[in-house]
Amino acid sequence: MAILEAWSLTRRFGELVAVDAFTVAVQAGEVFGLVGPNGAGKTTVIKMLVTLLEPSSGTAQVAGYDIVGQAAQVRRVIGYVPQALSADATLTGYENLLIFAKLYDIPRAERDQRIRSALDFMGLRESAHKLVRTYSGGMIRRLEIAQSMLHRPPVLFLDEPTVGLDPVARQSVWARIGEMRRDYGTTILLTTHYMEEADSLCSRVAIMHLGRIVALGAPAELKAGVGEGATLDDVFVHHTGGEVEAGGGYREAERARRTSRRLG
Repeated sequence: MAILEAWSLTRRFGELVAVDAFTVAVQAGEVFGLVGPNGAGKTTVIKMLVTLLEPSSGTAQVAGYDIVGQAAQVRRVIGYVPQALSADATLTGYENLLIFAKLYDIPRAERDQRIRSALDFMGLRESAHKLVRTYSGGMIRRLEIAQSMLHRPPVLFLDEPTVGLDPVARQSVWARIGEMRRDYGTTILLTTHYMEEADSLCSRVAIMHLGRIVALGAPAELKAGVGEGATLDDVFVHHTGGEVEAGGGYREAERARRTSRRLG
C-alpha cells in the first residue's frame, strides 16, 4: 500500500523548471532513495513533500493527506531532517530533544521516557548531557534523526543524511536507518550522493536528472539494466552522463552541509 504518492509534481522558479512532472508511489515501510547530480531537483522535491515549498502544478499525498490542502496534517505525520544543521550547539543533546518534544506536543508525562528511549536507540545515552558543540558529526546527525522521530511519524524524510561524515560515522547512521525500518516500520525517503548508500539502504531508487526521473527501480534491477557487473555508479553515469559527486565535529558538519545547500 502506498503511503506517499506524487502525481506530475512540478516546481518552477521563473523560467527554470526545477522539478518536472515528478510522479512516484512509495510503499509503506520502504526506504526510497533519490539520487542525482547537484541541481537535479532532489531537495526541491523533498521541500514540496514536507510542505515547505508549494508546487507550481501537480500534487502529492503523504499518509493520505494532500500536501497543499492539508499541509498541517502532513506536518503531523512526518519527520524531516534537512541538510542544514537543526541541532543547537549551545544546548545538550537532552535539551535539544526536550525542545522538540514540546514542539511536537508530546505529553509532559511521556517526555522524559520518550527522550531517553530515543537517545538509547541512537546510541547517544552516554552523551545526553554534553553540549552538542562537543559532538562529532556522526553524533550530531544521529541526534537530528532522534529529534525528527520523537513523535514517531510513519514517514521520515532525510535530505543528504550523511553528507560531510567520515566512513565510520556514515556506517553508524546507516545502521540506525536500517533499524528504524525494521523495528518501527518507518517509511523513509532519502536523498544522497553516495551510491553505496543508496545500494545498501534503499529498496528502490529514483535517479533524477534536470528535474525529471530518468530511471526508477530496485538497485539490482537498475544495475542489471546497464550490464553484467555494473555498479550503481555505472547506472548513475549511464542515465545522467556525469560523474558521481559526493558531499568531524560540529563546524565540519556545518560547513559541509552549507556547501551542499549552495550546490544543490
